[in-house]
Amino acid sequence: MTPFGGNPENCIEILNIVPQQGPGGIFAPSCEAAISLAVQEINSGTGILGRELRVTHIDGGRDPADVAREVSALLATGMVHAITGWHTSAVRRAVSEAVDGRVPYLFATDHEGVERPPPGLFMIGSNPGRQILPALRWLRRELGARRWAIIGNDYVWPRRTADAVRDELGHRGAADLEHFLPLEKFVPMGTQDFEDFLADPLLDQVDGVIVLLVGADVARFNKQFAKIGRDEKQLRVSPAVDENVLLAAGRKANRNLYVPSSFFVNGAEGMDRLERYRRLHGEFAPALTNFSNTEYEAVRTLWAMAEAANSLDVRRVHAAVDNGAILETPSGAIGFDGNQVVLPGYIARAEGVGFEILDRIS
Repeated sequence: MTPFGGNPENCIEILNIVPQQGPGGIFAPSCEAAISLAVQEINSGTGILGRELRVTHIDGGRDPADVAREVSALLATGMVHAITGWHTSAVRRAVSEAVDGRVPYLFATDHEGVERPPPGLFMIGSNPGRQILPALRWLRRELGARRWAIIGNDYVWPRRTADAVRDELGHRGAADLEHFLPLEKFVPMGTQDFEDFLADPLLDQVDGVIVLLVGADVARFNKQFAKIGRDEKQLRVSPAVDENVLLAAGRKANRNLYVPSSFFVNGAEGMDRLERYRRLHGEFAPALTNFSNTEYEAVRTLWAMAEAANSLDVRRVHAAVDNGAILETPSGAIGFDGNQVVLPGYIARAEGVGFEILDRIS
């Protein structure tokens, strides 16, 4: 028996969408463990709106249309009150259409930016203007990195992020863009061999590579990049790397790798959260990472939104966070820029299978 009486009708049910297969499947255990910490902390208090919080996990690693169909079926039961998850922007687009503003949808992954977000969609992860672009400016200022290549998976987030990078690097015109960004390649998710990209003569002209791959694809690329010695003379920067990716690639593959994020476990806030995480799950739990932490933040943000609106009705939640509202969470105050949660940004360098935080960048 829970403090809430164990009555399913007295619950707030979150649908959490995280890939359990494919390149992003390496993140699922960490994401599910991180979200359970937020749930435990909330339920040890008064829950959400006085109701017990529960989470159902579904596989976001399938075809986006299949994920959206399952979401539609679950929403039709009337027992889903909010949606969150760490999954691709392609899945997000399909799910957003299925949700159609019926419940709050907190997207916990870094993203390409959404110009006209549908009602109910809130972005916990960062867009390029708060993430990869400040990282590129820092790397240019601190390390002199000016010329780049891009390798990415062939779907909306890498391609739209690459558009933002082109705008950043090519502001003087097409000739300058060709000089500062001579090579781009987009490959299917699950690509095993990056030899064509790594052997391209244009790659020799750049200071570094912007890696916009997902999960296991990033780890495979990093292994192959380091195996031929490019890590000795060229750097990589990627918003798609967490400790799971570092572990999958191995410490020898992570030299000269830089990562922008709003959270690292070895930051001041992260160490306290890690201690609570280990008390709940033990020393051998999946890693608490900069990616899985966004799932924790999403649930904590949902709690704060519900408190501010005294409801999870989408229109009332929007009214509570519009016009630059500041909401209090156990992580501290969070602000909103439209539908985007505003968090500080940092840049770190991979050190073996962990990170060294170098600077604040946004």
